[in-house]
Amino acid sequence: MSSGSPHLLRSWGRLSRVAWLASCLLASTWAHAALPIQHWTQASGARVYLVESHAIPMVDVQIDLDAGSRRDPAAQAGLASVMTGQMSSGLRSAPARSGAYAQALDENQIGEAWADLGASFGASAGADRMGFSLRSLSYPDLLDKAVALAARQMAHPSFPEAVWLRDRERISAAIRESLTKPATLVQQKFASAVYGVHPYGYRTTPESLSRIGVQDLHTLHAQSLQTCRASVSVVGALTRAQTDALVTRLLALWPNTSPCKPLPTVPEVAPLAEAQNLSVPFDSAQAHVLIGQPGYKRNDPDFFALLVGNHILGGGGFVSRLTEQVREKRGLSYSVYSYFSPGLHAGAFTVGLQTRPDQATQAVAVAKEVVQGFVSAGPTEAELLAAKSNLVGGFALRIDSNRKLLDNVANIAWNRLPLNYLDTWTQQVERVSLDDVRRAMARVLQPQRMVTVVLGAQP
Repeated sequence: MSSGSPHLLRSWGRLSRVAWLASCLLASTWAHAALPIQHWTQASGARVYLVESHAIPMVDVQIDLDAGSRRDPAAQAGLASVMTGQMSSGLRSAPARSGAYAQALDENQIGEAWADLGASFGASAGADRMGFSLRSLSYPDLLDKAVALAARQMAHPSFPEAVWLRDRERISAAIRESLTKPATLVQQKFASAVYGVHPYGYRTTPESLSRIGVQDLHTLHAQSLQTCRASVSVVGALTRAQTDALVTRLLALWPNTSPCKPLPTVPEVAPLAEAQNLSVPFDSAQAHVLIGQPGYKRNDPDFFALLVGNHILGGGGFVSRLTEQVREKRGLSYSVYSYFSPGLHAGAFTVGLQTRPDQATQAVAVAKEVVQGFVSAGPTEAELLAAKSNLVGGFALRIDSNRKLLDNVANIAWNRLPLNYLDTWTQQVERVSLDDVRRAMARVLQPQRMVTVVLGAQP
């Protein structure tokens, strides 16, 4: 680490505290005022979304690509996640004109370089998206170096085989250990039953990892990082011109293949044909229960009606109907919840709870009865008003930091939502009617065809 690192890290610590205080103040302002999201498309095809925030000298960047695990080969489940995870294991050398980070770096040197800058970089892959994130102070000398290092790390990973073989054993051991835990087992059984052969149901195993070699990482990297597929979201102390230049530098080392060729189509999640009741023997102090089905895609026009409806059913914590009936009235579970996981495809609708093994049958019956009743009759006027008030009142907490605001901007960018989505969010919630909730929940949910997985119940 360079001799200047302690000063930079102390500065970063102070700025982190300032950032937190400033974010608290900004959250109130953002919650009641328009959020000007600027959007443009670069000549390369990269789509850029910017919210200028000059209160603190900080910049947050998120780059997303349609290269998540839904595109993994079935036999190599986990490939996208592995590839992004290995991007910090080493950098190959670049021409000297590439600047301060042209030399080859190993994983320790990469970590030291980021520590010296007081900045951070991450890479990850979810079901739909492959993403890269950068956070840095906006002081030009530091930001320029952070952008240069991030550009190199994205474009020139070396994927050293020795590191991958070491990490493959570590990840495989962690997977084997997780399979001794009831929460993992019930979730895997549930996902397999809900998604069937769809990639959303793929699970990474030691066997699938054994089929992934370093050349597979290089191939996926070359296929995935194309500027014409990039969605770039930026929140921070930059102007539009500065942001455009920053994005250009970040993506400068990527292949420019605009216009992009269409990606292969991923099939939709198939609806369930019939109910399934699956029992998993397990010696556990608590029975673990998951009930559900495929839900809806993120672009569903009833998104807000379903958001409000689920808040009433099981997403509102201690004020939800499931909590009232399962926990408060009958004492069958400390916690019971429901949620939707919408994505590019229909993510699962899930009801979850834990209960004593001898109470599992009763708890399942009550939870199913609550879901059926809610789908059939919908909420009461009092439940609707309470849910909308709670959601609207909590809106500021969704954008009370640069990171949360960036997540929301990236959500708008990824899902091609209107630029005024955050400005109109509370109005959209307030506009939801009883009929909207009844109709949307009845359209999406089919209680008579749901999967029920119970692990650890008494026979």
